[in-house]
Parts: sequence; C-alpha cells; structure tokens
Amino acid sequence: MVKKTKNIIEIINSAKQGDENSYTALLNMFWKDVYRFLYSKTNDENEAEDLTIRTFAKAFEKIETFNENYEFKTWLISISSNLHIDQFRKQKAETISIHKKSAEAYRVKDEEPTPVDKLIIEQNLAQLLYFIKQLKPHYQEIINLRFFQEMSYKEMAKELNEPMSNIKVKLLRAKKLLAEIIDNSNS
Repeated sequence: MVKKTKNIIEIINSAKQGDENSYTALLNMFWKDVYRFLYSKTNDENEAEDLTIRTFAKAFEKIETFNENYEFKTWLISISSNLHIDQFRKQKAETISIHKKSAEAYRVKDEEPTPVDKLIIEQNLAQLLYFIKQLKPHYQEIINLRFFQEMSYKEMAKELNEPMSNIKVKLLRAKKLLAEIIDNSNS
C-alpha cells in the first residue's frame, strides 16, 4: 500500500510539472471511482459522465494545490461532490427544459466526405470511422474536431463553448475509449 501511494504521489508530482502521460495515468486510475460516485448521486449516465469530466478538468487545473497529506481519490471525490451540488442548484434555478438541451447536445454533423477523405477512406479509414461511431456523440465530436478538422485545443474550446481543461479531459477520455474499442475488436 505504501509503495502504491508513493507511486501515485510521483505521478501527481509529474502532473504538476505538466507531464501529459501523468494526467492520463491519473484519469485512468480514478475515472471509475469518480464516475461511480457521481452516478450514485445523479442516477443519470450522461450527467455523471459530464460531471466526471468536469471533475478531472478542475482537478488538473488546480493540481498544484493538492496536499500530499491527503488521499488523491478523496480530493477528487470532494471536487466532484461540490460540482454536483453546484449543478443541482443550477438545474433547480433553470427554466429551460433539460430534454431540449439533451436533444441539441446529441446532434451530430454528417457531412459528405471531400475527395481527399474518399482517398483516405480507401486506405483503411473506413474501419477507423466505424470504431469512432461506436463512441458517444460528444466523444465523436471531440475526435472529429481534433483529428479530422485539426483544431487546436483553444479553437475547440471556442467551438464547443467549454473551458480548455474540459476539452483536454474529454479528448483524453475519447482516445482511451477508442483504444479500448479497437483492442476489443482485435481480440
């Protein structure tokens, strides 16, 4: 247990230095714990996932404030709890229908491929697109913006009207899920 805790502290310290692999490692280690906690509070997969993304975005934004005398998981759960409370208060105050928002969030653009896209599709892109379509729509969109439209994080944040930290976490999560889909198809 002491070795595991020491390893997590090393990863956190690397993340404090801006190491992207450390962020990915922390996301992979604690995603399920934070998601489970939020799902137990919301009983809604989409809301729990959105709050989990926001939790990691906020944690990574403020990682330099993490105190090593505490458990990292406890710190994340505390952040997620506060975000859930804020979300609950916000929803209570809103007058716009949640159903209307959900419908808008899942509209996916379906554009005709350009001649260049058709050439690439002939070279195995069709299989990659098949795998991408297995992702949830918001992950499809983030993959599309980053890798097919080649947008920067800043451009994506502006396009999606979200903080850049959310964009980074969503992209990390989307890439991890896509890798799992590809690995499972090769098994």
